[in-house]
Formats: sequence, C-alpha cells, structure tokens
Amino acid sequence: MSSIPHVVGMVHLLPLPGSPGFNGSMDEVVETAVSDASDLAKAGFPALMIENFGDVPFFADAVPAEAVSAMTVAAIGVSDATGVPFGINVLRNDAHSALGIAAATGAAFIRVNVLTGTMYTDQGPVVGQAAEVLRKRNELAPGVEIWADVMVKHAAAPAGIDARQAAADTVERGRADAVIVSGSGTGAEPGIHEAAVVRAAVPTGTRVVIGSGASASNLSRLKGTADSVIVGSSIKTDGHALNRVDPLRAARFIEAALENGLL
Repeated sequence: MSSIPHVVGMVHLLPLPGSPGFNGSMDEVVETAVSDASDLAKAGFPALMIENFGDVPFFADAVPAEAVSAMTVAAIGVSDATGVPFGINVLRNDAHSALGIAAATGAAFIRVNVLTGTMYTDQGPVVGQAAEVLRKRNELAPGVEIWADVMVKHAAAPAGIDARQAAADTVERGRADAVIVSGSGTGAEPGIHEAAVVRAAVPTGTRVVIGSGASASNLSRLKGTADSVIVGSSIKTDGHALNRVDPLRAARFIEAALENGLL
C-alpha cells in the first residue's frame, strides 16, 4: 500500500503564461498557489495536488514549454513554503511533462487522466500512452506513483467499455499504482455503484481514490468504497473550484476525515 497520505487537497493554479487567461504576473500565480497551499497545510491536509486548472481551454496532450516551466516554479514555491508531500497533474493529459516536473521538484505522485484506452473529451479523443509513460517514469522518476483516472470526468467512453474493464486494464496492463473514480464533472460526486465496481475489478492492495465531489458531509458515505480522497471544490469559497481555499471549509473537511478514519 502506498505511503502517500490518504487525503489530498487541491492547489488549482491561476492561468499560466501562454494561456488565454494569464494576467501577466507570474508572481501572482506563485503567491496565490503558496497562499492556498499554506491554508491547506494549516488546516491539516497531509498531501497536496498541484494542477494547471486555470489554463482553459486545455491541450489534449502535450502542453507548451512555458506551462511546464511555470508549473515547476509554482511547485517549488509550494514545496518550500509547506514541506507537504504533493502530486502533479498537467491537464489535460500530459503525463510526460508531469513526470518531468515531478523529477525536478520531488513530487511524490502524478495524476494521469487517461493512462490506457481512449476517452472522448471536449479536447477531442484523448488516447492513453501507458507504454511511453511507464518507460519515461523508469528513466526520470522511478519512485513517483502514477494515479490514473478510470472513466475520467468531462468525458465519455467508447461504446462497449465499462468501468470494470477500464479499471482492470488501467492496473493490470497500464500498471497504475492507484485508480481514481470521479463524477461526471468538476465537483460532481461519483456514483457509489461505480466506485464499488472499480474496487472489485482491481487487485487487492490497489488504492482506489475518489477524484471529485467529496465534501465534509458525504465523506462517511464515500469512504466505504475508497482508500483515499482528492478534494478541491468543496473546500473553496462558496464551494466553487475557481475560488480561493476557504480555511474554515478546509478545517471542516479535515475534521470529517479524522472522524471517518482517513487520517
């Protein structure tokens, strides 16, 4: 079983250089990331996930060099300020860049939206590259875990593919260290049935992670089918993913995680 903590708080980066929403200040990107990460650490979050959430519209796979550079700078800032273990997710599906950032910054894990198979997304078809990703990990960062989505949010699977087969392939053929189950979109709670199907499909000891929709109020229900949880929207001001971290909401989530044995 992974040594990475079972509760992960999201650090959603502001738009980075080169993206349509970038406001011209990399200092603000880093300062905001460090502030949100520090609030999460103070609330008791034992791990973080850094993601280029502000870079809409996303590239389907490879992101530009300026985005990789900016995420690396932000990750170093967060790490230096908090000392908390963290992961990297480069949206939409740039696992190679995520591994590069992890190797440069000491990240413990990466999130990969599509590791195996194909998903139809708002970026068009996104195709998994497990063969390349696993070999790149061996080359750059062999200790970094790969957490891979099953039937990723904001996407549809090809006809004939279900969560059971997708989960089994992600672990047995894609060699993921953990599988992530999410709802239909950002902040949407996953179906308990689908999470149970994924749990039954993967080998014993594989970590199952809730990837969206977790909150202090539903954690007791979600924990029955998952080992870990990644939380973002519900710990933000007004429960909206684009807003800043709300320290009170973050603290309430940690209280719920403690009550439910996740910490």
